[in-house]
Amino acid sequence: MTTVDPGRDAMAGLGETPSDDDNSDLRSLVADLGARSRDRLTGQRSRPARLDEVLWANLEETGLSRLTTTVDFDAGPAQAAVLLSELAGFACPVPIAETDLLAAWLSAKTASVVPESGPLTVGFGIASEDGDTLTATVDDVPWAADCAAVLLVLERDEGRFITVIDPSAHPLSTTDSLASEPRGRIDVSVRRDDCTELPAPVYAELIRRGAWARCLQTMGSLQSTMELTVSHTRERQQFGRSLSKFQSVQHQLAAMAGSLEKGRASVALAVAAADDMGFGADETDFAVAVAKVTLGHCVDDIVSSAHQLHGAIGVTAEHSLWLHTMRARSAIGEYGSPRRWSEKLGSRLLAAGNPWDVLTASIDADSAEDAKGAHVG
Repeated sequence: MTTVDPGRDAMAGLGETPSDDDNSDLRSLVADLGARSRDRLTGQRSRPARLDEVLWANLEETGLSRLTTTVDFDAGPAQAAVLLSELAGFACPVPIAETDLLAAWLSAKTASVVPESGPLTVGFGIASEDGDTLTATVDDVPWAADCAAVLLVLERDEGRFITVIDPSAHPLSTTDSLASEPRGRIDVSVRRDDCTELPAPVYAELIRRGAWARCLQTMGSLQSTMELTVSHTRERQQFGRSLSKFQSVQHQLAAMAGSLEKGRASVALAVAAADDMGFGADETDFAVAVAKVTLGHCVDDIVSSAHQLHGAIGVTAEHSLWLHTMRARSAIGEYGSPRRWSEKLGSRLLAAGNPWDVLTASIDADSAEDAKGAHVG
């Protein structure tokens, strides 16, 4: 079977043109690493996916594995956005968001000790208490078996606690996500004294960071989905002409492009908010909610149309389309589904003194404070 993968042009930026992209060098570097990973793994993908150790070594060598948490780099959300979206566009099997944006940041905020190299990840679970010991079964931990350490957020009635474990020292089984990425199930038993209480604002920012990262990764996957679909409809012949010459196909492609731009605009807002005001800001929380809800609609529209235009070939494991569509569907549901984030927007609207300010993205400090109750887990 001949697969269709024309390659992936580097995204010109979230709302930027190549001429005004301050991160063009970073984008080129990441695109090169991503393309090499894609080419190396073509025809060798497995379920669940295996960590691309060559790519991870390259990310560590260049410092990209902990880009925003290495002080000397002076990198922030704008640079993280480039890294996340580009690697997602090549369906690179590495826990880049989990390591840098989540685990390394969280370890610094809580003074937790983690290895200086190697992948990191974060897991969430409900703990029970037996004397001075907390026990829990933590499900759906991304890349758990491949990581040097796992930061576990354990929830109890009196609050949340964080502890760092070596996953190889605990019973662990592996399944996979919709995107075929590995998800670990870990049985843990840790002393209460080895845990640190996790303040509510830090937990809220952790969830916001995770949702933000998944929005960027979703956008990268949708970009590649669009490019593959455009290429396929140009090359596929039916009744003596390419599919893209048919008016109905052109209308469908135009609708996909419009949905993609809508999603890109919402993600650009989230990136700008995080870069200007930080992940802890209420404005960023609002922008992430908007991006999550908007991308939820975009994923449904773009993925459905892409598979329809590809026909049966697009659902085969040999074709690269499913790598991107399934990753988009998987990523958009993590760190809070679009529905959960839409409920947050609704709570903000109901609590606002002037709902119009919320609808026009003018943050009301008083209503923002009232709406903070519903953290998305």
